[in-house]
Amino acid sequence: MPAERAAAAGKSDAEDAAGPARRILTPHVLIRSVIVLVNPLSGSTGARAVDEARAIMADYDCTSEVIELVGATLNEQVEAALARKPDVLFVLAGDGTARAVASKVGPDGPLVAPLPGGTMNMLPKALYGTTDWKVAIREALETGSVQCVSGGEVEGEAFYCAGIFGSPALWAPAREAMRTGKLSLAWTYARRALRRAFSGKIRVELDGGKMRRIEALALISPTISRALENPVGLEAASMNPLDASEAFRLAATALFSDWRQDPSVATQPARQIRIRARSRIPAVLDGEPTLLAAETTVRFIPKAFRALTPLRPESEART
Repeated sequence: MPAERAAAAGKSDAEDAAGPARRILTPHVLIRSVIVLVNPLSGSTGARAVDEARAIMADYDCTSEVIELVGATLNEQVEAALARKPDVLFVLAGDGTARAVASKVGPDGPLVAPLPGGTMNMLPKALYGTTDWKVAIREALETGSVQCVSGGEVEGEAFYCAGIFGSPALWAPAREAMRTGKLSLAWTYARRALRRAFSGKIRVELDGGKMRRIEALALISPTISRALENPVGLEAASMNPLDASEAFRLAATALFSDWRQDPSVATQPARQIRIRARSRIPAVLDGEPTLLAAETTVRFIPKAFRALTPLRPESEART
């Protein structure tokens, strides 16, 4: 049938002229404009990430811009991106940058999608369940829905997965040095941690209750907590080993495995946590080590920001 073949040929020519078919965006969220912030120097991103992100975004029917972050102007670049009011702000960078962007956006800003581009990728793993950022960005664009992410805040610093306060936090620099192959530096950090790990306890008060003296405290966001079905507070896990050898074991499991299965760990939800010590308190916030004041307060943030995450039963329950 010549007429039908001619019509089909004409349709094929029109499709070729228009370019390849676009991939379908999620029906759960209106996505018209997207900005992707990329730090090619962060842990697992790679030098080609900017071009790869542009190639991925070209497959979708929305306006998009990929911005390469530069350390000296990073804050200004993030502020400029927010001023453009995109529907979704993807962040392909390390945990620290992802935390900083999410805290700037807050609960009323655009959807944030922190992609796994760093070393630990704590928040991306919790939200996307993968360390492949290309898989995560496509799943978010094609099946994404809104998930409200809870978190904590201490001394102006936010965390959205977990904060560890006290002696186990001293092991974070040693672990990171080992991860990057700096064995001599790792041993230096490990010896420093051994000298300090069992010498100073912290005092903790949960929601105005009795202040208790413990070895360390972990605060886990409902985003990743297995103990909290609803975002009623941070899961507060008190670590109180009986002796130095048990404390050493707990310090290791706190950083490398599921320490909540440890018999010396007790948990309960809390919304305001006061922490005191004789000196500055070592802490790890979403994998980033820091030092806090000798007396500080951690507050629960029920709706810290809104994330674009693949629609799963867990996400439906928390949106």
